[in-house]
Amino acid sequence: MKKFLVALILISSTQLFAQKQISLFEVSNNLLLEQHENNNYKAPKTDKKSVGLAILYSLILPGMGELYAGDYSLGKYLTIADGVFWGFAAGFNIYGNWQKDNYQSYAATQAGVSLDGKDDLYFATIADYVDVEQYNRIQELNRDFGERYGVESHYWNWGDNTNRREYRNMWTSSESAYNNVRFAVGALIVNRLVSAINAVRLVARYNKNLDEEMSWNVSVGIDNKPNLPTSLNLNFNTSF
Repeated sequence: MKKFLVALILISSTQLFAQKQISLFEVSNNLLLEQHENNNYKAPKTDKKSVGLAILYSLILPGMGELYAGDYSLGKYLTIADGVFWGFAAGFNIYGNWQKDNYQSYAATQAGVSLDGKDDLYFATIADYVDVEQYNRIQELNRDFGERYGVESHYWNWGDNTNRREYRNMWTSSESAYNNVRFAVGALIVNRLVSAINAVRLVARYNKNLDEEMSWNVSVGIDNKPNLPTSLNLNFNTSF
């Protein structure tokens, strides 16, 4: 009876030891499989920024490309500048139109000018000559006969240089305002180009940083050292 009990205990111990070996083997295989999978693991990447969209946003409104790229530090000043340039353009254009109406009305009342069918060159010309006859005589002396005006269709007569100079001041003021509008429009274009270039730079930097931040992996391993308990290692690897 004792021998039977001893044999039963031995058989049970052997089965338990075998089960423990199988369990440890399965755990080891699972850890090795996880280690292999984790070594090849890449964190999911966030979508990169589009250079084309950054340029488009900057051309529509300076600063919006930088805002899209995630850095509005310089872009906000470009947005403010754009508003200022638009204000200048609108203001100078309104003033130029107002002065144009003034000098045309003045020419009609003081020099007898008919405003119908007259181009900008005509209104510039009458600022330099007292009357149409003086202008035509100078064209004849220069043998520019084709440049003469018809006396009836393009008539003007300031009477004296006082009225002519007053008209010229109004005409010059209007033309200066229109020139300022052209400068403001040029500034608007340059502002958009600067914003687009800066937005492209910021998008490139954003995408580069994204690649660097997302280039990492995790590995799991078992560290077996003599005379020390078995330990589990987690390794985080990044590449720059």
